[in-house]
Amino acid sequence: MIRRRSTPWLHRYSRPLIGGIAIVGATLTAYLTITKLTGGTTVCVEGGGGFGCSGVLNSAYATVFGLPLSLFGCLAYLWMAFFSLSPLFLNGESQKNRRKAWENTTWPFLLVGATSMAVFSGYLMFILFTELKEFCPYCITSALFSLSMLTLTVLGREWEGIGQILFPAIVVAMITLVATLAIYSGVNTPATAGGKVEFSRPMTAASPPNGWEVTTTSGESEIALAKHLKAIGAKEYGAFWCPHCYDQKQLFGKEANEILKKESVYTECDPQGANPNPKACTAAGVKGFPTWVIKGQTVSGTQSLEKLAELSGYKGPKDFKYKMPGRG
Repeated sequence: MIRRRSTPWLHRYSRPLIGGIAIVGATLTAYLTITKLTGGTTVCVEGGGGFGCSGVLNSAYATVFGLPLSLFGCLAYLWMAFFSLSPLFLNGESQKNRRKAWENTTWPFLLVGATSMAVFSGYLMFILFTELKEFCPYCITSALFSLSMLTLTVLGREWEGIGQILFPAIVVAMITLVATLAIYSGVNTPATAGGKVEFSRPMTAASPPNGWEVTTTSGESEIALAKHLKAIGAKEYGAFWCPHCYDQKQLFGKEANEILKKESVYTECDPQGANPNPKACTAAGVKGFPTWVIKGQTVSGTQSLEKLAELSGYKGPKDFKYKMPGRG
């Protein structure tokens, strides 16, 4: 009598495990994406600093093609969830052959997805510990998820041979690494467009109390607008670690920013920042940074100086020097 060989438990449960991890990962990255797009703050940075992940989640590495990196992470997790769990819905005796065929088809897709996610996460972990030098629980958790899914993909089935895993994994890893390096190359390279100088964010994390150094210089128009905003009682609420606040400072330049700070136009909301006043931020109902209150109107996010001039009724010179990359 020939005894049928039992299926190893890891082969039986690898797909549900991969799918479960992917669903949790998709939920986590969706939360980060929504928070980023709405200008809110994540749980770990509320109240000023928390676990210290603000600099990481708001660094230049956290944005790709003008969109939150977490959005692409969410799509990658959904990829893994679909290809791991979809065969499980083909139940019944009549569906057995279809399920087997679909399982064989989806394993290579899982290998591609898991390999690319693990390589990309590995690169970000290298940046996290060597350049940003902050503890980011979200980033580390996502990296562990990626590594776990890759391990389950490799060990979760009986592959025909090592070549079936090794060759495609190496190819995908190389493509992912080259693409990653290309994406992040030249992030800090300034350019000129439309007569205005473009700038980009620093790659390192912001350090309290002052955050990143403002590298632009103010012209006559920037200084005049800053003085006008002070004169009409405009208020700007921000945080030293906020990249959008940094963008706003870069648009004004050093000299104009000194006016905004000294004349109490700018209010620091993080207790770890310079001259903070978190109570004023709470009283103003600030939900994201930066937030401007001009003539009773509240606007959130980085505003062009042309927009601030319009909102405040500024009538002075408007030959502003700077623009953000990708904006007119």
